[in-house]
Amino acid sequence: MNEGVPVRVSFGVLGPVTAWDGAGDELALRGPRHRAVLARLVIARRRVVPVELLVDDLWEGAPPAGATSAVRTFVAALRRALEPDRPPRTAAALLTTRGPGYALDAAPDSVDAWVFEDRLQRAATLPPEGALPLLQRALDPWRGSAYADFPEAPWARAERARLTELRLGALEHLARVRLDLGQAARAVPDLDAHVAEHPWREDAWRLLALALYRTGRQGDALAVLRRARSLLVERLGVDPGPALRRLERDILRQDSLLDLGPAGPRPGEGTTPGDQLWNQAADAYQRVTPGARVRLESTVNLLRDLAVTGPEGLRTARAQRLAAVTAAEELGDPLLTARVIGAYDVPANWTRVDDPERSARVVAAAERTLAALPDTGHEGARARLSATVALESRGTRGARGPQAAAEAERIARDLGDPTLLAFALNARYMQTFHRTGLAPERDALGAELVTLATRHDLVTFRILGHLIRLQSLAALSDWAGADQHARAARELGERHERPLTGVFVGWYRALRAAADPETLFEDAYTALREAASSLRGAGMPGLEHGWEPLALLCLRLRHGMPAPADDGVDYGPHEPWTRPHVLLARHRYDEAAAALARLPEPPRDLLLEARWALVARAAVALGDRTAMRRALTALTPAVAEGAGAQTGMLTLGPVADHLDSLQRALDT
Repeated sequence: MNEGVPVRVSFGVLGPVTAWDGAGDELALRGPRHRAVLARLVIARRRVVPVELLVDDLWEGAPPAGATSAVRTFVAALRRALEPDRPPRTAAALLTTRGPGYALDAAPDSVDAWVFEDRLQRAATLPPEGALPLLQRALDPWRGSAYADFPEAPWARAERARLTELRLGALEHLARVRLDLGQAARAVPDLDAHVAEHPWREDAWRLLALALYRTGRQGDALAVLRRARSLLVERLGVDPGPALRRLERDILRQDSLLDLGPAGPRPGEGTTPGDQLWNQAADAYQRVTPGARVRLESTVNLLRDLAVTGPEGLRTARAQRLAAVTAAEELGDPLLTARVIGAYDVPANWTRVDDPERSARVVAAAERTLAALPDTGHEGARARLSATVALESRGTRGARGPQAAAEAERIARDLGDPTLLAFALNARYMQTFHRTGLAPERDALGAELVTLATRHDLVTFRILGHLIRLQSLAALSDWAGADQHARAARELGERHERPLTGVFVGWYRALRAAADPETLFEDAYTALREAASSLRGAGMPGLEHGWEPLALLCLRLRHGMPAPADDGVDYGPHEPWTRPHVLLARHRYDEAAAALARLPEPPRDLLLEARWALVARAAVALGDRTAMRRALTALTPAVAEGAGAQTGMLTLGPVADHLDSLQRALDT
């Protein structure tokens, strides 16, 4: 440390920006702008940062009056925190004033990022046995993303990207060293996590496959290479590089050199021209270059197209989408992130998300990006982000989803962008389940979507419009109209190879059988079971789990039959509303009453009327007048609709019948 500094201070930027005293205790650095000043000076590496530049960086070009004085105040507070024992009116030895600005005279070994880089450089010159401990020590200081407090700050963007790229390279170097030292089994878990988080890094796939092969898992090694090939060819449109192709060939031949040879070049040593080209063009996580940005955006476009090709494509697109969003955020460009998030405008027809945690993370990223966009301009990006928030928060009870949908629709109409408007209408549809009885409103949305998508040749949104109308007209018992849209959706799905369309149309046929009073129970039961088979493996877990038992329960109740008494039937997320009926079938009335009394408010989704109908039937059977009144109030707006038919898949009969039953019970 510099002479005159009484206590050694060290700094951390490989995570949240912080500082520690010589005893390892964290120093109080006050607010975020104080930390920003410190971080900006660390990035400068002991060079002077003029006050004017600090002002521009801290307020991003729009400083308030008195900003210069504020910076001086921040510096003074930092000096007190960093050198608490410095006598009054003596010059600071650590955060110094030089000419027009300030510099942080930190020792080379006092900043974790500088220590990290020094250890990496030394490890690159050492043989494996010497490099291993140094690489492990180099990676130890990482506590999260570099400069984690400032993910959107332009002044931190390039440095954060550079450090993150170095870290990813260090992880792969560590894996190579472990392989060279015969520690393949130790390398596998870290590499597996690495490729899951950064699936576009080709050398990481190669190392994982080699590590698996060296632990005797040849089949798993080949499976990893197939996963890598699928990612590169099917989603990125490029062939695997020579290193991956050569490794696959050698594994199939069980080449003896795979067990003995080095795992690959050290950082800075030669890779094949194909590997170099791929790393430059497709490593879109941290390489802040125009090529990388184009590659990342193109990837999301491919994922969007992949999502409508069938079950496997949908599952894969969902899994990789979040990785792409994370990559875009790490690049630190909110406009790029907005494009990456908004490009995934895959039409959505089901109101329960398949993976709530993943959707919540997408919503959080979209909200962060919305907050980071400039106050003016970029309205299209703002609309796409808002539509994403509305779509991914469907089924929730907060006010944000409807607000975001309305904002997306307003902007899209102002811009006159048909594709954007179709996306916004989809978002608005997903937010029209805040009460029962809204089938006419949803049918109008579907009609506008069909007209818009037909005029502008938006095939997937055209199919969505027909499915929305199918569902809404089924809810209104307009079976002739619903049949027409079922045929239109099926024809478009077959012509344009959209196999998931057939799943919904098949279920609609089962609904028609279940809703027809002339259909025998056995025939309707068979139709529902056949439709259920199409859901298995369809890539829609938010729909699949518990759906078949629920549909069959609704059919039984419509035909005056009790619920299956088997307590082992898995109703999935529908269990709270089916539980009273299962207990009634088992004559456990007290437990059924207790289950009914603790029912939560139904989610705002396609099953809203059906769940309230289940509540109504159980309430009447148990004589629970409080539950009866709740169900009566909730279902009254839907008096002209069928309970559950808005799903296009199941029904509990006319809502009017349930209302009559409730009113008769309450009148007695």
